[in-house]
Parts: sequence; structure tokens; C-alpha cells
Amino acid sequence: MTTHTADVVIVGGGCMGASVAWHLARRGITDVVLVERESVLGAGSTGRNAGGVRHQFSHEANVRLSLESIAFLERFQDEVGAEIDFHQDGYLFLLSDPANVEAFARHVEMQRRLGVDVEWLSPDEAAARAPGLRSDGVRAATFCARDGIADPNGVTMGFARGARQLGVEIRRGAEVTGLSVEKGRVVGVATSAGTIATRTVVNAAGPWAGRIAAMAGAIVPVEPLRRHIFIAAPPAAGWAASGPGGTRGAPDTCVMVIDFETSFYFHREGANLLFGMGDEAERPGFDTTVRWDFLERVTPVAVRRLPALSDAAVSHAWAGLYEMTPDAMPIIGPVPEVEGLHVIAGFSGHGFQHSPAAGRLLADVIAGRDPGFDLTPFSLARFAAGGIAGEANVV
Repeated sequence: MTTHTADVVIVGGGCMGASVAWHLARRGITDVVLVERESVLGAGSTGRNAGGVRHQFSHEANVRLSLESIAFLERFQDEVGAEIDFHQDGYLFLLSDPANVEAFARHVEMQRRLGVDVEWLSPDEAAARAPGLRSDGVRAATFCARDGIADPNGVTMGFARGARQLGVEIRRGAEVTGLSVEKGRVVGVATSAGTIATRTVVNAAGPWAGRIAAMAGAIVPVEPLRRHIFIAAPPAAGWAASGPGGTRGAPDTCVMVIDFETSFYFHREGANLLFGMGDEAERPGFDTTVRWDFLERVTPVAVRRLPALSDAAVSHAWAGLYEMTPDAMPIIGPVPEVEGLHVIAGFSGHGFQHSPAAGRLLADVIAGRDPGFDLTPFSLARFAAGGIAGEANVV
């Protein structure tokens, strides 16, 4: 097999890898090879998520990532030259547990301090933001109008095309089979299509980040966790139909509604409606087979919050992998025990929306620039030091 050289090799062609590639190229580092195992980019977690972007996090560092990333997504077409179908119709969090009401009140205070315009709503005000929603048992809600839904594929391909135009090489269908380390630093990447000599590797492998790190003898605590997404086609009479007990409609915007206690969420997806819910019984693993029996557990929760779903049929579904860390915070930065090896993974379900800012931060680190951002909360070393307060608002 042929041996090549590169200043930087990026492992993983999802939104994170593509963002790092674009930001590196914009900083003049163009001798970069992005390696993707699949035949297309964004085939992993990037292509199997709901596309949501939000400011409403519990950890200040994540809110700061959101502020930068969402501002970038708002000007994505001007900056990158690609359409991402960005709808800013807001995120609506429904809160029923008094403890969560108290916690969200603290979070909103912090978010507002950082300049995020978050509204505190009554149950009736929440129901008015999402026609068809039942607010039974809801004590309060939060809403941020600048939150929204974007196209993960559009963002990934936009970054990738822009990076390629600036000189980055993208190799699809090339699986990484090993990382070479000599005297404590990375010196090469072995792939199914040949080896690449390099002194800088970016591990952007998402749920597989732990396996890639292990090739260099490092421990990166990222575990894959299956999450389901279901798509419901509208009832024969349409989403706005009325029925016994009043209107049984659904929002005609892309507002994302999240019942925080159950983790049930939904938003419009074109003419259809996308919904999902976390499964407390799910165990870490790489299986992405759809478990249709799980739908039977989601349905009662879904119908209680959005009665219109009782008249709709699920047209299709898919399962993707969250890349979970122990504290639900991402890892961005160098691996202390392997010089030249960097990680950008473990976003615990909110990676896509943070890819613009996270890619910029790591590109600055690799380029030797001051990122202007405290990366301590994202440091891999935090786990050895006892960790930090994690992210509580995982959806």
C-alpha cells in the first residue's frame, strides 16, 4: 500500500471532522487529509439526529458554544456558501417536576446573563406556542426563539466542500486500522487504503472515538448509546383536524417541544412530524437496529402530550448513536499522554449544533492560536482530576 504524508489527519467525516477541516484550512493549514470509513460523509451520528440547535443548556460552557455556533449557522450561507435549511422557530421545554422547575429557573438566569433571550412561560402560554399541545401537569416552561432546526447533511457537506476547495483532501471508504506512536507521540495513521505519516491526528470518530483512541494506547471515555427517531405521517384529515375534546392539531412551524421529565420531544418535519424519547433501559452498544417494541412505550407518552398523534401512522423510523461521556460534556483538545493526538467527541447528543464552534476551537489549538475560550470544562484531563459539574439538560 502507498504511504502518504500530511500535516494533519482527521479521523471521521461527520459534522465535527468536516468543521475542523474547514477551520484549519481557513487558518492556512491545508495539508490535511480527512478519512471517512463510509462511502459518504455524515453517515454516522451526524446523519441520524433530529437537527436541533439550542441555547438552553445547564452548563455555561455549553451555552457559550451555542452562542457562537448558532450565530455562525445564521450566517452559514454567507460564510461557507451552502444552504442549511435553518428554521428558528424555537425550543419549548415543558417542566412538571418542581425540582426541574427550580433548576431551570437557575439555568435561565445564567442564560440571560450570557445574553440569551429566554422566556419563562405559564402552562397556558406554553400551549399557545404549540397548537395541539396538552399542558396537563405542566408547572412552567421555557422558550427561546433563536433556537431551531437545521439540516445536518447541509452543514457537513458545506464544511466539507469548503475545505476541499481550500486544499483539504477527503478520502471516503477508508477505514482507520491503527495509529502509530513513537516515543509518546503520534507519527502515523494506518488505513484500509494505505498509511499516512503525520504528527497531528484529530479523533473526530464520534461514538467510535474510544476505539480510535485505544489504537494509540489512550483512554477516551466515550460510549455509544442508541436513540430512536420516529416519523409520523399526517392523519387523513390533516394535522389541523378537530375531534372530540377540542382541537387535535399540531404546530405548523418547526418549534421543538420537549417534555423534560419524560424526554419525549417532537417537531414538524415537512408535512410529517418527527418525535422521539430516551430509553432508560438502553445499554451502551453499537447496535442501530430499530426496536419497534420501544415505540409501544413511547406512544402513550406521545399521545398524552400531542393527541393528534393518536390518529397518525408512523411511516418510518431510524436509530442513531449518542456519543456519551460520564458527565455528558464533550471532549475537545489534546490527549495528554499522546503528543499530537487530539479529540473532538463525546458531545452526548448535542454535537451537531456545536460543530461550528467546536471545530473552530480545536483548529485554533492545533494552529497554536489562543481560542479565546476556557477549554477546561472540555479537557480530557478532567476525568483523572475528578471531573466537573456536568450537563443536566440532555435530551
